[in-house]
Amino acid sequence: MAVFFAWTFGQAAAHTVFLFLIAALIALLLDPLVRALGAFKIRRGFAVAVVYLTFAAVFVAVVVALATVVVGQTKTTAQRVNAYFSVTNGQTSSADRDVDRLQHWLDTHHLQNIKIAASGHRLVKRIRQRDIGRYTHRIINFVEGAAISIGKALFDAVLVLVVSIYMLIDMQRLARGIDRRFPPHRGRPLLSRMEHALVSYVRGQIALSLIIGTSAGLGLWILGTTHLVPHADRYALVFGGWVALTEVLPYIGPWLGSVPPVIYALVVHPFSVLWVVLLFLGIHQIEGHVVVPKVMGTALRLNPLLVIFGLLAGANVDGLAGALVALPLLSVGRATWEFFAERIALEPWTSGVTIPLEVETAAEPPRSEPHSSERVAR
Repeated sequence: MAVFFAWTFGQAAAHTVFLFLIAALIALLLDPLVRALGAFKIRRGFAVAVVYLTFAAVFVAVVVALATVVVGQTKTTAQRVNAYFSVTNGQTSSADRDVDRLQHWLDTHHLQNIKIAASGHRLVKRIRQRDIGRYTHRIINFVEGAAISIGKALFDAVLVLVVSIYMLIDMQRLARGIDRRFPPHRGRPLLSRMEHALVSYVRGQIALSLIIGTSAGLGLWILGTTHLVPHADRYALVFGGWVALTEVLPYIGPWLGSVPPVIYALVVHPFSVLWVVLLFLGIHQIEGHVVVPKVMGTALRLNPLLVIFGLLAGANVDGLAGALVALPLLSVGRATWEFFAERIALEPWTSGVTIPLEVETAAEPPRSEPHSSERVAR
């Protein structure tokens, strides 16, 4: 009955436990900064407030800036697509003119037998009749709705922040209690090892994001300056920042980072998609075979199979959020395992050795004293 109750309660409180785990990871990650401020004789409560307000301001500024850029660029791209197929003041649309240019190029290069003008104009007319502006307007509404949803998710994260604040304020008391129960055997205390593992993970992730984001932005800038992808150099910084941001997401992040540049190339010049795809394929190959093994392998010190298992388990528990915290949890788990492994020593198994066993012999029954009459007879 008790096992059934515990199982039912665990299923009902799984999401709450997951939120507390996230809060604990945040508290462990920010505790070194709070201790650094404490070295300047700043009270712990005030130091916690300063750290959280600083991070909150930076995070909100980055999210607002990215959301503004994404929505603005989406509107600009949608307007260009609409203008490309639209007819204004009775003039020929840009799409029709491109069809005529392509037919003229074929005619001047001894390819007169290829007639695409008629079919091309029919295709442009069909697209225009379906009101391309209506579809671009839907895309704009979708992006704006996604930005609003991200804003609402920020408010939903208040619970995690509040719990992590309480944990961070009581972190010193918690550390003293753990050290009394599990004193350090060799090296750092348990909480200090957890914090060091999280800091190493964050350093590795930041280095990985900077390397991949810079590579993508520089590659797009080169493609734009060489006119292989028209005007890509104007948005190289935005695309590079997006790639660096999505690199935080395991496995799906690199592919999500390549989606906006590919869509941009399709809209601006369909043939330039080939160069964008080749660029990201090269980046992904270098990332998988050179960057990740060198950077994240040193930071996490985890077996790849364990990393895959953690990511899949985290995704099954809470989707994308679970996959995001899987690697930090594995890092903390590795530090915990190393701490307790130093305190436990198992005797090795050896063959051909006889282990002596002590056998307790049965005690002899006490002898009864002879009766007084028997003693007289003797």
